[in-house]
Amino acid sequence: MRRFTRLTNGFSRKIENHAAAIAPHFQHYNFARPHTSLKNPYPRSPEMAAGVDDYPWPLREIAALLD
Repeated sequence: MRRFTRLTNGFSRKIENHAAAIAPHFQHYNFARPHTSLKNPYPRSPEMAAGVDDYPWPLREIAALLD
């Protein structure tokens, strides 16, 4: 992710801006993106593997959390 490299267009000067920018990335990675390493019995997201929910979240639900 470009937020972790210095002196680029995505560099965050304040820690609050950095946290606000990477939070949707981690939300998508853990709740919406199916991982092939968790493919028993089918590709699923880490939250499905942990038993938090039974379906991958659509991006609309993740975007609704930002409001």
